[in-house]
Amino acid sequence: MNNRTRIAAACAFLSVGTQYAIASEQSESKGFVEDANATLLLRNAYFNRDFKDGANDAKTWGQGFIGTFESGFTQGTIGFGVDAFGLLGVKLDSGRGRNYAAFFDTDSEGRPVDDLSQAGAAVKLRFSNTVIKYGNQFPSLPVLAYDDSRLLPQSFTGTLVTSKEIEGLELNAGRFTGDSPMGDPARDPNRLKSIDVLGGSYAVSDDLSVSLYHSDVEDMFEKYYANVNYNIPFSDLQALNFDFNIYRTKYDDGSVAALAMGGDGQDDRNTIWSLAAKYSVGAHAFILAHQRNTGDAGYAYDFGDGGSTIYVANSYYADFNLKDERSWQASYELDFATYGVPGLSYKFAYVRGSNISVAGDDNATEREIFNQFKYVVQEGPAKDLSFKLRNSIYRADNDVGPDLNEVRAFIEYPLSIL
Repeated sequence: MNNRTRIAAACAFLSVGTQYAIASEQSESKGFVEDANATLLLRNAYFNRDFKDGANDAKTWGQGFIGTFESGFTQGTIGFGVDAFGLLGVKLDSGRGRNYAAFFDTDSEGRPVDDLSQAGAAVKLRFSNTVIKYGNQFPSLPVLAYDDSRLLPQSFTGTLVTSKEIEGLELNAGRFTGDSPMGDPARDPNRLKSIDVLGGSYAVSDDLSVSLYHSDVEDMFEKYYANVNYNIPFSDLQALNFDFNIYRTKYDDGSVAALAMGGDGQDDRNTIWSLAAKYSVGAHAFILAHQRNTGDAGYAYDFGDGGSTIYVANSYYADFNLKDERSWQASYELDFATYGVPGLSYKFAYVRGSNISVAGDDNATEREIFNQFKYVVQEGPAKDLSFKLRNSIYRADNDVGPDLNEVRAFIEYPLSIL
């Protein structure tokens, strides 16, 4: 069955089950303009990666403007709408030798550009609770997830079908043929051939959800993903949560992704899974997690499937996704609302990975200490203004990666235009 036939079959499958559907969103449509909204996100971002082995440090500061418009749907059995976005990034400080490419591209002389911009749009159709969207968009699925962790977001070009015909069940099918990364205004500089995605998630109850997804990046790899999330509430103030994630990857022969992750390019496979247990009591949360890699190579992502396609527990600065790696995490979260400061939160994490196979060493190690403060203004004229400061201290064996300290600082303010 070819890719187009698969997508057509998936679309037909997504529309099944209308008789069991929840109330139709399309029947409640107020109109193209009436349900429209437009926002402008002002993002000031600073990035400092301080290498400890003598390599050039990466230091960049920029101001981002992220404008988005989402129309409503026209009334009728089938509704029509349009989504659009405009991105502008302005360099405030950087220079040749210390630029960070995920913020700003460089010119022919190796200097970071002073600014970069991009615009995109997608058309969308809705019938009942099923939406078909084609064009430039920001997919956020476990096997295709755009990256928005720097100054400007990554985007993809293609078709995505999202169906919510049955209460608690969301199904997705899509095909994308273009990838516009962060820091680069070009539409598809990495020349993505195609990525097909199919899967869904189901909320079995308020405390149990499951998901299953599949993706195929042409000439790169094929992936399967599964998740089980189970919450055990003990009281209004206490709960225990278990979150299990797993990816299974079959790399195409000669795949650069497999070679980058320690494979030999011939029938390479990888399995990565993580299990996290989180105990919440009042303002406090304590997390323990274990993550493990097995197979012929490490787990690769952002080779056509997005810079956030790593839904596992031990992903911070490092992802602890190297060949044969086993990692443990201990972390702590604090919500200061209980202590009279609503909107302020803190997270600490320590992760250690071992048993890494790299450069002839079968027991290399890496470790990271992560700290993050975040504050969101809760009321007043500056409501929703947010501040986030995160720091990672990373150390590893020489063959694994360079030692470094990293600081990221973000100030964001969303403005509602429509």
